[in-house]
Amino acid sequence: MLSIELTMAGIVVVAASGFLALLPIRGEGGQRLAAAVLVAGSGLGLAGAIGAFAAPMPPALDYYWLLPWGSFSVSIDPLSAFFLCPVFVVPALGSIYGLGYFTRKEEGRKAGKLAVFYGLLAASMGLVVIARDAVLFLVAWEVMALAAWFAAAIDDDRPEVRKSGWIYLIATHVGTLCLFAMFALWRATTGSFALSPLASAGGAATALFVLALVGFGFKAGFMPLHVWLPGAHANAPSHVSAVMSGVMLKMGIYGIVRMTGLLAAIEPWMGSTLLVVGLVSGIAGIAFATGQKDLKRVLAYSSIENIGIIGMGLGLALLGRATGRPVWTVLGLGGALLHVWNHSLFKSLLFFDAGSIMHATGTRDIEALGGLGKKMPFTAAAFVLGAVAISGLPPLNGFAGEWLLYLGFFDTLVPGGPRGIEAAAAAAGGLAMIGAIAVACFVRLLGAVFQGEPRDPGRVAKAHDPGLAMKLPMVMLAAACLVIGFFPGLAAPALEAATTAWLPVGSMVPHIAELAPQAWIGWLGLALAAVVALLALGMRLHPRAEKAPRRGTWDCGYAAPTSRMEYTATSFGQSVVRLFSFVLWPSRREPRIEGPFPPESRFSARVPDPVLDRALRPLFKSSRRWSSMVRVMQQGQTQLYILYILIIAIVLLAAGGTGVPR
Repeated sequence: MLSIELTMAGIVVVAASGFLALLPIRGEGGQRLAAAVLVAGSGLGLAGAIGAFAAPMPPALDYYWLLPWGSFSVSIDPLSAFFLCPVFVVPALGSIYGLGYFTRKEEGRKAGKLAVFYGLLAASMGLVVIARDAVLFLVAWEVMALAAWFAAAIDDDRPEVRKSGWIYLIATHVGTLCLFAMFALWRATTGSFALSPLASAGGAATALFVLALVGFGFKAGFMPLHVWLPGAHANAPSHVSAVMSGVMLKMGIYGIVRMTGLLAAIEPWMGSTLLVVGLVSGIAGIAFATGQKDLKRVLAYSSIENIGIIGMGLGLALLGRATGRPVWTVLGLGGALLHVWNHSLFKSLLFFDAGSIMHATGTRDIEALGGLGKKMPFTAAAFVLGAVAISGLPPLNGFAGEWLLYLGFFDTLVPGGPRGIEAAAAAAGGLAMIGAIAVACFVRLLGAVFQGEPRDPGRVAKAHDPGLAMKLPMVMLAAACLVIGFFPGLAAPALEAATTAWLPVGSMVPHIAELAPQAWIGWLGLALAAVVALLALGMRLHPRAEKAPRRGTWDCGYAAPTSRMEYTATSFGQSVVRLFSFVLWPSRREPRIEGPFPPESRFSARVPDPVLDRALRPLFKSSRRWSSMVRVMQQGQTQLYILYILIIAIVLLAAGGTGVPR
């Protein structure tokens, strides 16, 4: 019981921490106090989550409340504990980071308001993960959605922030409506709002799965339900973006994992559907990322890619349950869950890096940057580490999670498997393609942001690395990426416990350590690091290293090259954008050179979002004309509104009289 009590105490402390920032304490005293309390509350919650892994039975609390439905029922099994770890780690580091992020006086006033919603966001995510009652789950889910909206739109004096905030609010509530329908169907099927394993769902299983996939898919950011994600992540403060991307998206993943775990029977098409959705999200997400000019939009679309990878693992796990193949289940779910942890670490690190760059230069436009490697060596080193990790390259943690998925996909090629299941092995090729494009995407970022010459020297001239408050969380995240990368076996017990909690009681679960021995990954990583270190040392100690003359870079024959002659981020990404132009639908404007004295003309290229910019925006603009015709009903006259109520009452009474169940 101590685990659930510690976790609940941590959630309460984290929720209350932000209000301390509003206290009239001189300077940044209120913000520092709020951050200290949030870190302390996160420590309590994390201790409870870790304790739940070792508990023989999931600790639980169940209290009656004043609402007419459900009860305040919470519990922590190993699956909940697994998702609680990033919930308590990333927001705590972000609260420390935020102390250095807001420095000017006007920003300090925003920081006080932000702290309130930041704490509520972290606490509500914790409550979502441990809720065992549908009504409590929806209450926590709505608090999370609104807290994220207020936190992401804290710079509401900027029009683009307000616009992205409204898109997020609409999208998240469309998803919530699907969850209302799902839990209403759950109540009709089980006779209760309690989230306990379902013995038999009958024909409702299909509807429950589809509603869960759509409702939670909006929050997770699966394509094409991702429309809110790029704008919200790009315009939020960087430590809020880190929490939204590193943790909040995983609440959608948690919802799908939890609901599919409660279903007694899983059909093969469910796994195939999730596998395809994940594959499309992974490939399209990283392709869109490669075509963006906004640094934080690149990271936002990259989050869609990583959510797609997690979805592919969940699809394989569902296929394993449906076909009685526990190896697929363990490797698929284990790889997906490990990627949940990994993504929360390296994506938070990259968003913190992006915040440091914005803090130093005042822009997130990649085309205006360049040469920051000399000005910000710490930020550049941290970004390189995060880029290697997110690209799934050894010896960092991104490789460890994807390795489990590769093993699971290759195992589907075993002869004698279910008919047609061999197609799942094609996902291995898709995962390899995602990794290759991710490498190209982040090489493009590193080259355009940190290498070369500044394309806007005025912004880059005074750039410098951030202070200790912003550096410390980045160091801790980088260290975690290294530890899991070199020693992935440390996560194996938690993965096995979470996988066992997801499967029906009594299921045989093979050990991950037997299916995928990971000790060699650590040794290989150490050997690779040693080789790189020896090469670097040899180059430094070489007797000719200091005598080598410095030469100018090849300048293509120009006597006085300028930064405008450099390769831009757009040119770096053109090959990938052209390759996927049938999905990306890029927009290009070529310069027109006509006549002996042509007027000034410019080249421009951008990659708009086809779902939001080419489908939904035109649809809403056209619907605005039709909706204006309905305004005639809204006259502001009380007698008309009474008439409307009377008409609706007559219709409802007539429907009740025809025998329709009430």
